[in-house]
Order: sequence, then structure tokens, then C-alpha cells
Amino acid sequence: MLDDDLTEIHALFEGAPQTTEFKKLRKRIVRYAREAIEQYGMIERREDGSVPKWLVCLSGGKDSYTLLAVLHELKWRGLLPVDLLACNLDQGQPGFPATVLPEFLEKMGVPHRIEYQDTYSIVVDKVPQGRTYCALCSRLRRGNLYRIAREEGCSAVVLGHHRDDILETFFMNLFHGGRLATMPPKLVNEEGDLFVFRPLAHVAEVDCEKFARAMNYPIIPCDLCGSQDGLQRQQVKQILDQWESNSPGRRQVMFRALMNARPSHLLDPKLFDFIGLSTKTEKEISENDEIPLLR
Repeated sequence: MLDDDLTEIHALFEGAPQTTEFKKLRKRIVRYAREAIEQYGMIERREDGSVPKWLVCLSGGKDSYTLLAVLHELKWRGLLPVDLLACNLDQGQPGFPATVLPEFLEKMGVPHRIEYQDTYSIVVDKVPQGRTYCALCSRLRRGNLYRIAREEGCSAVVLGHHRDDILETFFMNLFHGGRLATMPPKLVNEEGDLFVFRPLAHVAEVDCEKFARAMNYPIIPCDLCGSQDGLQRQQVKQILDQWESNSPGRRQVMFRALMNARPSHLLDPKLFDFIGLSTKTEKEISENDEIPLLR
């Protein structure tokens, strides 16, 4: 159980609303984040007893502020035995308020690193007119974050993607990529030397929005991609919004489906041995689905 008393908690929670509604919201977000951290084994158990260090990526959006606050609450409560280093990558976007995050992090007493890399100029130069910036922007950002994590001795890069980001990515891959895939809560980068964690994987976007607004965090919009029309993700978000409007709770049902895959009831022979399938009952086949065939 989480204590309702916020009077001694981390500075990130100073001035938190004392309403019952906000306390329930905070508890729900913290509970879901803790569940994801435990369920996907994000806390490393080192033989030498050393404490892992996480690079917590802070964009200035509602999701990353929520991530930062929740991780610091879990650490404050003794439930997250890791060191946290907040990091903002200033990508040189015109009009980006470069002083907002450093001043906020200093005020909150949060260890941090601010890195300036003008990836904006590269993106606008390389991406043809009429195409969206997201793919290249994301690759350049991720490469810099991996480099910073190595320089700071971090074992993991921690991102603020939430449940709805994961659902949207699944449908983007389904509609446009021809594959069943999304952003997992935990993965290892291609070089094999860093983890990538998403502790907010079970948290709804609307909860991040409510939390960050209630805490009056200085939210910074992404004007680079947010200014572009016709993004595939925007289209998918609109579809999911419509489904949710017609049938409340639909998002959560679809999200649960991502956690309940049955390889024998799909069509990928790399995930299930259809050729070697012998005569078995349907019940036995379903039991085989519990075997960890996914890699």
C-alpha cells in the first residue's frame, strides 16, 4: 500500500493536489509502473552488489515528466534500487525553450545532464519535402542517448512510452508494416550493451496527461513533428479514439491481447512448428502456447 501522506516525498511532488481523485490517480500510475518493472525484470541483480544506473530521458512532455516523478517516488520508497540520471537532448529545434528543463531539474534537485546536438538541421536537410520527420529524428535521438548512457556509466535508457504509444505502434505495424510488432517494455539495443526500458507500459496516456497537468509541470510541446499534418500515428490515434468512444474500455482490452499471444493460432511458422505438428487435441495445443517460443 502507498501512503497518502506526500509531505515528505521528493520535491517533484511538492504542491501536489490533496484531492482524493489525484491521490487515486497517483497510486494507480505508481502501481502500474511498479508492476511493469517487476513483470519484465527491469531491476538488474548484480553479483558484485553494485547499484545499476538508469538514464531517464526527459523531453519536457507530459509522459516524460510522469516517468521522472514516478521513478523518483519508487526510489524514495525503497522500491527501486537504482541511481537515476535525468537527461534532455536539445535537438536544436527553432524556438525550443532551452532554459526550462535545466531550471526545473535544478529546482527539483534532480541529477541531470543537458546535451545539445543539432539533429534538427540534419533532419530537415535529409528528409524530402512532404515526408514526415519522425523516423530519422528518432534514430538520431536514440543514437545520441545511447552514447550519453555509455559516457555516464548507465546500464539502461529509460523512455516514457505509455500504453497508448504501444497500441498505436502495434496498429501502425499492422496497417503499414505488415507485421505483428510493437514497442516492448524491455529490450536490448542492437549493440547488446544497453537495456531500453519503458516502465509506463501499462499506464494510459490520459493518466499521464492528468498527472502532469495537476502537478503543473512546465510542459514543452514537440513543434518539429507536431507541426506536420497527415502523420500515420495521428491517423491511428484517431481510429483508436473512435473505437474507445464507441466502446469504452476497448483500448485496455486490446492492450491485454498483446500480453496474451497464442502462437499456434497465428500464421508465423518461425514461432510455431506447424510442420512438425502431430495429432493433438485443441486443449494440448493451447497448453503448448505457454512455452516461451518468442525470442
